[in-house]
Amino acid sequence: MRRSTYEFGSDVRIEETATIVGPREKDGPLGKYFDKDFRDDLLGQKSHEKAEIKMHVTLLRYLLNKSKHDQNDIDLCISGDLLDEIMGTCLTMREFDIPFMGAYNACATFAESLITAAMLISGGKFRRIISSTSSHFSTAERQYRYPLELGNQRTPLAQWTVTGAGATMLNDSLGTVALTSCTIGRVVDFGVTDSNDMGACMAPAASDTMQRHFEERGVDPDYYDLILTGDLGDAGSRLLKILMREKGTPIGDNYNDCGVLIFNRAAQDVGQGGSGAACSSTVFNGYVYKKMLRGEYKKVLLVPTGALCSKTSVLQGESIPGIAHAVSFEVI
Repeated sequence: MRRSTYEFGSDVRIEETATIVGPREKDGPLGKYFDKDFRDDLLGQKSHEKAEIKMHVTLLRYLLNKSKHDQNDIDLCISGDLLDEIMGTCLTMREFDIPFMGAYNACATFAESLITAAMLISGGKFRRIISSTSSHFSTAERQYRYPLELGNQRTPLAQWTVTGAGATMLNDSLGTVALTSCTIGRVVDFGVTDSNDMGACMAPAASDTMQRHFEERGVDPDYYDLILTGDLGDAGSRLLKILMREKGTPIGDNYNDCGVLIFNRAAQDVGQGGSGAACSSTVFNGYVYKKMLRGEYKKVLLVPTGALCSKTSVLQGESIPGIAHAVSFEVI
């Protein structure tokens, strides 16, 4: 089988990160790790879609200020969201004079963006690239499920789309945390058709990618201080543990999920936990990266996961395949 894992050594490093989240995310267990937050889901805009655009614009401007760079210092921005034709990101980038490439892999978009950026930087043609993603609970509900005005009851396996945005500034020399390797995922379809059960759609893809990552890098799961999937939620995380154990590569106490970490499920009424294109990008750039800077984690494997469906595919009776990409980071 063709190898799908690529090593970067210390050629690609994190220079800076930034996060912005909504009220529910700020009130969750990781609230103190996020850079910026807002209390109004609409951010003073006329629609939630416009609010998501403002949120993403605010994030990128904050990242530039935080890193003390201007737009001319950025070679490329690779970004995405969950809206049709990633229009939220496209309309965000019209506010910046920065070369732009749009990315979409559902809730795994952040990993796809990071991998693309790392390969471009390691190839020597680019020096500094921003990878970012956004999502908004209200825009995602309207697009993939029902308008909020209908007040539909959520199913027991449903997750709560994270309202937020996260960005990573990668470069070729500055920073103490390196993006050391990646494993590109494959589309895996176990025939799940319930569009509310995202964990079951994505867990098989996460298992496939993680298994190949460990085999191709020649490491065991305990090589990492933290293994973190992106959007499986509580039920999906438990399913992943079963799948990994059946494949002979059990994962232990060093495993967790961004969707589980970002909310308090019992107190915040979020179903199985968080999801969305910003779930992994806010948790990594806020919580995990700051823990790595403090030396609490030295080796981290991030595995954002995505359910590859649309309004059309679900209505036409298609099953929902999953995708997962793995990205490893190490303190150098």
